[in-house]
Formats: sequence, C-alpha cells, structure tokens
Amino acid sequence: MKILLVSTQDYIHHPILSRHHNIFEELATRHEVHVPHFHVSRGTERATNLIVHEATQFPFKNPLLHYTFNAPYHFHIFKKIIRDEEIDIVVAAHVLAGTAVIRAAKKSSVPVIFDVKDWFPDSAASYMKNRMLQWAVQKAVWAITRHNLRNSTKITTVSPSLVEKLKSFGFSAELVTNGVDTGLFIPKDGASRRTELGIGLNDFVIGFCGSVERWYAIDEIIRSLPAIIPYHKNTKLLVVGGSLFTPYLAELVQLVKDLGIQDHVIFTGTKPYEELPDYIACMDACTIPLSPPRWADIALPNKFFEYSACQKPIVMRPIPDVMKIGGPHLFVYRTQSEFIECIKSLIDHPASFKIDLGQYSWKEKARQFEIMFNTIV
Repeated sequence: MKILLVSTQDYIHHPILSRHHNIFEELATRHEVHVPHFHVSRGTERATNLIVHEATQFPFKNPLLHYTFNAPYHFHIFKKIIRDEEIDIVVAAHVLAGTAVIRAAKKSSVPVIFDVKDWFPDSAASYMKNRMLQWAVQKAVWAITRHNLRNSTKITTVSPSLVEKLKSFGFSAELVTNGVDTGLFIPKDGASRRTELGIGLNDFVIGFCGSVERWYAIDEIIRSLPAIIPYHKNTKLLVVGGSLFTPYLAELVQLVKDLGIQDHVIFTGTKPYEELPDYIACMDACTIPLSPPRWADIALPNKFFEYSACQKPIVMRPIPDVMKIGGPHLFVYRTQSEFIECIKSLIDHPASFKIDLGQYSWKEKARQFEIMFNTIV
C-alpha cells in the first residue's frame, strides 16, 4: 500500500518523536510511506524509513508564518505526490497543511484519515500569552479543524475523552491510543547515568521527561522544592527536554536561581530519543504535571506509557483517561500540598512496579492503523 503522511511536525528535524514517527516507521517496514518535509525545526536530521519530499517554499521558522505562507505550495506538492506516487491513502494530522492535503486528495478521489492527536485549538493557542490573541487563535484553528474533519473519510484520535469531545461536535472518531516502544523503554540500572549527572547514591530524584512547554506546570514542581528539601536534603529535580517555540525553559532556569536551589535542579536540554530510558532510570518519581485542567480531560500522554514501561512510580495531575487504565504506580495530586505529600511518601517508601504494556506497543498501534486502511482502500 502507498501512504502519504502529513504529520503535525517537521518529520525529520523535530527533536521529539511523536506517535506518527513511531507508528509510521513501523508501517514503512511493509508499506511505501511518503512524508513531506516542513523546514520548521532546527534539530539534527534523523534517519527514516519513509520517502521524504521537500515541501517548503518559504523557510520561516515561526510555525504560524511557515504554514500560512506555504499553504498554496503545500497544495501543489501534495497534489503532485498523490498523482506521481499513486498514493492509495492519506493520513493527515496538521491543521493548515491538513486542509491542503485533503483538498489535493479529493481531486484524485483518495481517502483521507484525519488523526486528531491533541485538541488543536487549545494546543495552538498555548503558544500565545495574550488572552485576546489566544481567543482569536482558538477560533481560527477550530474553524479550520472542523473543515478538515467534515471533509475526511475517517477520523482517529488518541484518547476516549477526545472521542467523546468530537462526538459532542457531531463527529464520529475511532480510538487509536498513544503507545510505547516496549523494546526500548524497559527497566534499567540508572547508576552510571546518575554519576554522570552528579546525582548521589542517596539522592531522591523527581523527574520530568518531555517537551518543556507551558502545558506542563513544571514551574509548580520547582516551587514545591523548598518545602521538600528540608524533609530530604538530597532531593533533586531532573528535567529532561527542551522548549520548542517558547522561552519557558529559560523562565524555569531563572525561577530556580530566584529560589536559590540551583544545586537541586538539573536541566539536561533535549536528548536523543533512544537515550530517554537511561534518564528515566535515574528518576525515583516521574511526573506528569499537565496543565490546565481542560487539557487533562482529553489527554493520554505518551510519557505515561514510557514511564510505566520503565516500571516507575508516576506522580501526576488528574488525567481521567490515564486513571481509567490505572495501575498501582499512579499517585494523583490536585494541589501543591498534595504533590509534596506524594513525594514525601515515595521518599519514605521507594517503589518500582511490574506493568504489562503489550497492548499499548507501537507495533500494535501500527497494526490497528493497518486494519483501518484495509477497510477504506
């Protein structure tokens, strides 16, 4: 089968692997998968099994400018790929580029699956600080997303709550959750990496691994440390990841300096995906501080599966779809004081857990998409 993927990211330069990387690299081992290259990210180019097509006329690094000014060119490129490569099915997940590829696919009578991997109106607005600008972006992105949903053959999404949210707007979506590379994310001995990071044998490490952006309230975790350090003086916070399009990481570094706790916080910046299990192995408590609450109602984050596969306790804000999956390794907090108590409990009673995630492997998710393709094409 010949597949065209239009992802939400610069596929070969984005520093963080998404569900599309994990699912479609697997599919590309037995299908011909094509992907456009959007020149937005600055990361190191990664190897891929997909066939990459250049799709940038104006190489703006600002995502809004990039996808807006390149929209006519994207339509031209997508139409050419679909025609010349004899594409059988399109999977789109981008807002503006999604509109272009849906239009191009319709001209060739090619079916389109639109994959809603998060709630695009809110995620797009999260990059803005001005409330009026946030409102305007939300309205515009929802209007475009609604158009894409109406004109797609099938809709998929990542969580049961997003299925229900889409249903409330009159759209029927099929659930394909996020997952984990169960061969890569496994329990490991973190001793050597801890030594490399300057983490002592008796240190208790609170960890975060992922995009350092405002939808994760890492600042609240940092503000909790002055209350935890007197309880266990060897407490450290390990933040693995970087900011993509905002100054949030720089703000967190400054917050640590303002609180005078530089000796207790380690920022690694973005690390290669294949090294993430080594860093998770250093953590005694992994965190998912998802914010604001409205996002938690539709979320099922990748990091839940990754932390779980590494058999780590997870301290998290309430995320209904994660809590439905459940597990003895989940510790839920709603307030800063509850977070502090969760950490104190884990300091007193260190724990690891045996979690079976076979049904959430990326290979299984690729198989689910494959079954779907066969019902459409």
